[in-house]
Amino acid sequence: MAKKSKKQQQSGGTPATVALTAAGVSYTVHAYEHDPSHPSYGEEAAEAMGVSPDRVFKTLVADVDGSLVVAVVPVAGSLDLKALATAVGGKRAAMADPAAAERTTGYVRGGISPLGQRKKLRTVLDASASAHATICVSAGRRGLEVELTPADLAALTEAVSAHVARA
Repeated sequence: MAKKSKKQQQSGGTPATVALTAAGVSYTVHAYEHDPSHPSYGEEAAEAMGVSPDRVFKTLVADVDGSLVVAVVPVAGSLDLKALATAVGGKRAAMADPAAAERTTGYVRGGISPLGQRKKLRTVLDASASAHATICVSAGRRGLEVELTPADLAALTEAVSAHVARA
């Protein structure tokens, strides 16, 4: 993970937005007031931004055969662990221990971004993302989303595209 400059720290940049800027990718940041009592981080983001839950994607960390893998799926659905394992050539997947996910990515639960992670993890982007001109993912903290094209997200994370979400 690259260190933030003093200017980036003062401007509120996150490792995710720093990575996007460094890559020269076009993106839009959406900030909203996070409500700690809301039952779903992703649904809260969609509601706060007035965006369809099909266009807002959550970042989930799973353990596939002993290795951590990132799945980026619409907040309107859930992760199909068997499909995720298959997408990365594994046999068995389970949700990762939250502490391990936070420690490995450098982000807190509810603010894990697929971008700018402390340790770059293999990433699978749900194939439904390609149906949208832009999608929103966490920008690296609760109450902050970044909107970008699915192609840019896939390129920056070196993601494979697969159907890993369930409605």
